[in-house]
Amino acid sequence: MKKLHYIYEEGDHKWAVIARDPDRQSYLIDTNEYLIVNADEMMLTDPGGVEIFPAVFSAINVDFDPNKITALFASHQDPDIISSLGLWLDFKPKLQCYVSWLWSSFIPHFGGDKDTFISLPDPGREISFGKGKLEFVPAHYLHSSGNFHLYDPKAKIFFSGDIGAALLPPAMDSLYVTDFDQHIKHAELFHQRWMGSNSAKDDWCQRVSKMNIDLLCPQHGAIYRGADVDRFINWFSELKVGILCD
Repeated sequence: MKKLHYIYEEGDHKWAVIARDPDRQSYLIDTNEYLIVNADEMMLTDPGGVEIFPAVFSAINVDFDPNKITALFASHQDPDIISSLGLWLDFKPKLQCYVSWLWSSFIPHFGGDKDTFISLPDPGREISFGKGKLEFVPAHYLHSSGNFHLYDPKAKIFFSGDIGAALLPPAMDSLYVTDFDQHIKHAELFHQRWMGSNSAKDDWCQRVSKMNIDLLCPQHGAIYRGADVDRFINWFSELKVGILCD
């Protein structure tokens, strides 16, 4: 079953990832969900598909009270990102969900109403969160036409959604990237096909390369840390995307 792993702790400011689901059906893509805790606020990023809601909920419940989750964040509209929304709202009807304005009338098909969603403008925005702040960073067309990432400047953690994702074989089940050259082989075709715009990719790389990031945390696969963060950004900047792969 899924387990919760701490990737950052400083006092009452924590990041945890609910990663790896060895019990999932092989036809389902594996996903990472990230829980951000700061003082009395908790946010769950890309809470996952409806089929893994029990596993995610149980993993969080080991260390935290899910009732204290104050918000969800959906980087975009895909079912593996947010189709569990209706179940989260059954559990806590007043939960709110940050999402691109573009999807604020599409994602309600998974659940919620006009009061559920906080629409993000295309340039992004900054919010107060606990005793700190979080920044919603635009990543449009990478791969969704309305796409955001999330940055915690104090923890120096960047949640990158599908950017950085790697479809790893079972033997490569480490939480962090341990061999960049081997790891990136499992990311290349995914990025070439799913990332839709080279100009958008270039804009993202320029923006993110100027940020202070210790951990780059994708929604699929292992987490990049330390020098591997820059290695990934440099690799991505040179990759041609938006192409069919033979």
